[in-house]
Amino acid sequence: MDLKLPRTIRLDASDTFVYSRAAGPGEWAVTGTFLFFGADTATLSGKERQAFRAGFLGIDSFGWSTLVVVTDATAHDRAAAVDRLAEQLVVRCGAPDIETARVAAEEEIAFAQSLCDHPPNTLIGVNRTSEQAGIRESFRTLHRKASRLEPATAFRFVEIEGEDASTEKFDLLAFAGRQK
Repeated sequence: MDLKLPRTIRLDASDTFVYSRAAGPGEWAVTGTFLFFGADTATLSGKERQAFRAGFLGIDSFGWSTLVVVTDATAHDRAAAVDRLAEQLVVRCGAPDIETARVAAEEEIAFAQSLCDHPPNTLIGVNRTSEQAGIRESFRTLHRKASRLEPATAFRFVEIEGEDASTEKFDLLAFAGRQK
């Protein structure tokens, strides 16, 4: 069985500016949408709003990452991720006991695993919106347009695929200036 899970990735320092707590690179990740259930998402602002709209949750730090990368994993990696998330659900989210938390963690890891039906090293982004019926998530993949004739460069253009490839623009420099 081809087992793949999402890991947080940090391509630059922007996550440390846009989230109140940024996930470290290389953490196993879940969508983290459960942290917004019951919240009035219309009142979220700043870094909380950014986490709602575009963050994946790193299960070690409970910090946010804008992107995750599809990564090969072992059954042991998956079991450890379920155990760690279950611990976090008890400590950080008030789950009544580890058994209840493990059931919830298993569901979250299974959903995260379902997002990884792509080749390893594929980047995945999320866009969340609040609608009358609840929270809606759409996912997009980013991958390099490969060509053997393409010279090595520091920057490359990527194709964006997904339900809604258009996303709201965010001016990081303007945002960083307001934070001072």
